[in-house]
Amino acid sequence: MLKEIFKPNPEFAKDALIPSMDAYWKLQNKAIEDYDGFWKDFADEKIEWLAPYDKVLDESDAPFYKWFTNGKLNVSNQCIDRHLETKANQNAIIFEGDKGDVEHITYAQLSQRVNKMANLLKNEFGVKKGDRVVLYMPMIPEAAYAMLACTRLGAIHSIVFGGFSSAALRDRIEDAEAKIVITADGAFRKGKPYMLKNVVDEALTKGAKSIEAVLVVKRNFEEITWKEGRDHAYNDLIDAQSDVCPFEAMDSEDPLFLLYTSGSTGKPKGVLHTTAGYILWAQMTMEWVFDLRKNDVFWCTADVGWITGHTYIVYGPLAAGTTTLMFEGVPTYPDAGRAWKMVQDHNITQFYTAPTAIRLLHKTGEDEPKKYDLSKLRILGTVGEPIDPHAWKWYYETVGNSKCAIVDTYWQTETGGHMISPLPGATAIKPGCATFALPGIIAEVIEEDGTPTPVGEKGLMCITRPWPSMIRNIWGDPERFKKAYFGDCKKEGKAVYFTGDGAMIDEDGYLTITGRTDDVINVSGHRMGTAEVEAAIDEHNAVATVAVVGVPHEIKGEGIFAYIVLKNPEDASEELKVAINKVIKAEIGAIALCDGIAFVPDLPKTRSGKIMRRILRSIVKGEEITQDTSTLEDPSIVAIIEGIVKES
Repeated sequence: MLKEIFKPNPEFAKDALIPSMDAYWKLQNKAIEDYDGFWKDFADEKIEWLAPYDKVLDESDAPFYKWFTNGKLNVSNQCIDRHLETKANQNAIIFEGDKGDVEHITYAQLSQRVNKMANLLKNEFGVKKGDRVVLYMPMIPEAAYAMLACTRLGAIHSIVFGGFSSAALRDRIEDAEAKIVITADGAFRKGKPYMLKNVVDEALTKGAKSIEAVLVVKRNFEEITWKEGRDHAYNDLIDAQSDVCPFEAMDSEDPLFLLYTSGSTGKPKGVLHTTAGYILWAQMTMEWVFDLRKNDVFWCTADVGWITGHTYIVYGPLAAGTTTLMFEGVPTYPDAGRAWKMVQDHNITQFYTAPTAIRLLHKTGEDEPKKYDLSKLRILGTVGEPIDPHAWKWYYETVGNSKCAIVDTYWQTETGGHMISPLPGATAIKPGCATFALPGIIAEVIEEDGTPTPVGEKGLMCITRPWPSMIRNIWGDPERFKKAYFGDCKKEGKAVYFTGDGAMIDEDGYLTITGRTDDVINVSGHRMGTAEVEAAIDEHNAVATVAVVGVPHEIKGEGIFAYIVLKNPEDASEELKVAINKVIKAEIGAIALCDGIAFVPDLPKTRSGKIMRRILRSIVKGEEITQDTSTLEDPSIVAIIEGIVKES
């Protein structure tokens, strides 16, 4: 494991928004001593209020907390209108298509297009405050226009990732009782058109009776089926709309959006976020964690269908008044240098991606970053899962030229924004470690009864005070909300938010996330975090990426099974398996030795890069695959892995 500590660059730190740990602790201690006052100061500074709020935090109906009660604002105004006096000609969005087509959209142009979209929804389809609008969109600017148009009208948008199946789309439409679907004919991926409208058609054929209209953006201009009276072409209607649409004054606690999270079974959970608290924290974390400065160009590689895309492609960057990049394609097409060429061409200053993508970029083009001018980069970010130290080192040295700060951000759909992260001008970084909770976030590693977990031991990662951007409810299911998030841990007799993750605190107070508690493998009574084992395996220089799961074991209860993608597939051998176990023994101990290893060509990943470990667990157990594999980047990989495991 990488033991070195990387201190902030002094030249960087002197101009940083939070320039030292003393400055960090000054903020955090203010929050600890005067929680309401801390949040009031930032709410008054950051939000353009249309009417003042009465109370900062109302805890009377916990865990249904309310923030900034009776305040009035509008997120579209926060992200667009208030910037127009000073930033009208600044780029708000830079779009690059899969085929390399580029469009620059200024704040003035964004205002016009969002207003037109809002008028289209209002005048042609009767969309109004409180209506639910489902977006099933590719990564094109119209997705952002639609999101912001909904916020302008007070409609509640629910984005369904464009890789989800028709059944997943239908379930989400039905649960939200949506009025309209906004989609596209399709888009481009790896140089080829793919289709979305046909998936919407199938979803509506099998249910989703609440839908009154489908609005279709023509992107790839492939032939699609049009249903008379229901389907409408955005491109044919938008030009006739006025570019002036007054925004709705929204209450602080009015719903802003729904975003559904799915498990392996059961009904999807509609995570509900509300208006003021969400946009406040999106802006604050955008500014703090990425140390925003004038003329920055920020690129988050996520999709708007995930919370990362909501908060750090659209709402956070635009609320902060910076320039955000939207990218339709994949970072390795047409070659492994695509991402770095884009960083060079668009003068990217902050690059934010998933560890899975980092490992893929490393595997497919270890030396590619050296071919491009990445000198404008100041901050590199990671999101979605713990980053192993091996990938961190390549990211830091090769991509960042050993000068960029790396922010390893920990958060969830339910938290709305970052919870734990280094601050680039303040925090000394331990690779693979999430470091410290952000100012205002009270994060603790405890046992179920609230007892603090001893230093160096694994406990439960909990947020023990409410925070503004927290989930407010599960749509239509408040009992499930309480049980899912406030049913496991208590502190001083009061239910607190349990993240579902394990964590530990070291002797320096640093937080390390050890993985989902349901991803913990119990080997002979010893809990092994999958992230910890994966990081050890990744230390072997033959390994490109790895996923570890638990497998039933007659003696130990559970054993460890590793799926490993090699840098060079020809290196696969029984001798290599032995060598990998030797690394594990050296890094963790004999307790963590793998009972089985399968060398596979790839792992089952969603298009956002998330590894579907539930599928891997089912394969090694010999179970039938019941999960929806249509959301995978390459669904055929499942059968390939099944064949390899059966033979091993």
